[in-house]
Amino acid sequence: MDDSRLTDFVTTFLKKKGFNEAETALRAELQRKNNNSPGNESINVLNDPELSKFFRSFSESEDGPARYQDEYSKLRLWTYSSLDLYKHELLRVLYPVFIHCFMDLVAKKYIQDARTFFNSFREDHEMLHLRDLQKLEGVLTPSHLEEMEFAHSLRHSKVNIKICQYSYELLLQYLHKTQCTKMLGIINERINFEVSPGKPSSISNDAEMVTLIGSNQDAANKINQKEVHWGLLEDSLEDRVEKQGGLLSDSEKAEGENKEAEVDENKKRSIEGGKQGTSMKKSKKDKAINATAKTSRPEANTVPVARRVKSELALPVMPPEVEQSFLEDLKNRVQLSSIALPSVCFYTFINTHNSLNCASISHDGSLVAGGFSDSSLKVWDMAKLGQQTGSSVLQGENDTTAKEDTLGANGSKRAYTLFQGHSGPVYSASFSPLGDYILSCSADATIRLWSTKLNANLVCYKGHNYPVWDVQFSPLGHYFASCSHDRTARVWSMDRIQPLRIAAGHLSDVDCVRWHANSNYIATGSSDKTVRLWDIVSGDCVRIFIGHRSMILSLAMSPDGRYMASGDEDGTIMMWDLASGRCVMPLMGHTSCVWSLAFSCEATLLASGSADSTVKLWDVTTSTKVLRTEEKSGNPNRLRSLQTLPTKSTPVYTVQFSRRNLLFAAGVLSK
Repeated sequence: MDDSRLTDFVTTFLKKKGFNEAETALRAELQRKNNNSPGNESINVLNDPELSKFFRSFSESEDGPARYQDEYSKLRLWTYSSLDLYKHELLRVLYPVFIHCFMDLVAKKYIQDARTFFNSFREDHEMLHLRDLQKLEGVLTPSHLEEMEFAHSLRHSKVNIKICQYSYELLLQYLHKTQCTKMLGIINERINFEVSPGKPSSISNDAEMVTLIGSNQDAANKINQKEVHWGLLEDSLEDRVEKQGGLLSDSEKAEGENKEAEVDENKKRSIEGGKQGTSMKKSKKDKAINATAKTSRPEANTVPVARRVKSELALPVMPPEVEQSFLEDLKNRVQLSSIALPSVCFYTFINTHNSLNCASISHDGSLVAGGFSDSSLKVWDMAKLGQQTGSSVLQGENDTTAKEDTLGANGSKRAYTLFQGHSGPVYSASFSPLGDYILSCSADATIRLWSTKLNANLVCYKGHNYPVWDVQFSPLGHYFASCSHDRTARVWSMDRIQPLRIAAGHLSDVDCVRWHANSNYIATGSSDKTVRLWDIVSGDCVRIFIGHRSMILSLAMSPDGRYMASGDEDGTIMMWDLASGRCVMPLMGHTSCVWSLAFSCEATLLASGSADSTVKLWDVTTSTKVLRTEEKSGNPNRLRSLQTLPTKSTPVYTVQFSRRNLLFAAGVLSK
């Protein structure tokens, strides 16, 4: 080994280890000696075999691709052979290490070795991270790491992993003992461990323990410190009815009746001494009913009530007759709870030939809309459908020339109204609160406003640059929000053709959008696996919710404004506290995409519709209070499913509660 190669090895070693001052001093010393007496001060490395061996191994393997494969194989084997108590926590480390090893090899231009490494170990991670792996398959050159948004975000942010203290120490001890310096470097540079004292977390909690994000966690934490006024609007209809005592729940009525019965029974017991045993049984029964009624009531004492807020938007004036019908619905609302489940009205589309993209139901269930791949929007009037002779199911024929008065095959009028105007598949539809308008969005990058009274297109809103995936009316109408493949969400008003606000910040498609109950915020779910909450007035992002492992497909806001639920492609539902930005409860039970979510009117139940052809009902009251109890008891059971309602073979496109708490759902018969 000549002097120049030795110098290169030493300086490379010092540079890799970060000894910048030593490297500078060495170079200065060599420069001085070369100027004074070159050749006389050379070091014969062959006289020191240990030093020679060290530098040779360093030069051959420091940047060698084989070292990544070797060290990762060792770490993987050790992890899979660990004790079951710690294995599931240690396995969390493998995926981020795997993808960063692959990207490091690509960055160093070992393309073939990177593909071999990727294909050798990808099966370990396909179950949980298939979509991510499919994206990374397209990384073939170092330039792709910067050009691809997903790869770029991974390279410039850390992965957050929750792990217990003992698992963390075991991992570091093994890596130091086996001198896996490559793995140590990746873990130190790319992973942020959230180390907790005590025992390892349960396997059931794994869904929320690894956060692979495109945005920086510190930035998200900073954003989540902003104040969110999640309270309901002042002088709302619910406010008025509550002040009038019209929203007295069934449980409260039962409680009052039980108290009266208990007083009467006590009087009888004091008079009829001989029937004391019977009276005691009756009294105990009354107390049991009373206790049951109390459990069915939302926890007003444990959950703080937010102060009422003023609307930041100029809200539309509601006509008196409409307001009266709203009040009538509120007064006749059925109170739901874990022991009082809702009735379900399910609308099934047949003969749609796989062309139905979306379904929407008006608030009273009288109108049902379907968006189709042939660019059409069809609206069924249930009153007219009931007058039909023959089948009462929703037919979705691919007849683009059909009109409301076109005759069907049996000579009777068709039950639907056909709205044509889009030039691409219709992906979402939304009825106004009064049912007199319907919005539709399409792959043609436009949103159209239709009148259900005039059966005509009123406005075409153009602003998005790419397909629009979702559109939603605000709770009080007039305003609506849309989201698109262009990574933005936009807020519109019916009387303006340009958007009022543009919410930009997501790293990928914005797939779904929902309004907060007080109309001051909108929530957006994205393919970047995050949910964001936006302030309508400022247009700023005030919350980032991180925890999902796949793209967000559905959102729902609780009517009390406190909670939000989000459903993803893997079938996981997460309940979020808007005030803190924390995940209150992961709800796991669906086996496929969660396409729709809806809260009951008093926010005690959550309904979810999925591609697994089921509707599930979840106990929100229990789920939101379980966080504190589990911290004390350590109970790992987080599944709070009340009931599963399977369909024959109908993936559920939408679920929605009426103002009287009847649950509507719709789907398309797939067989």
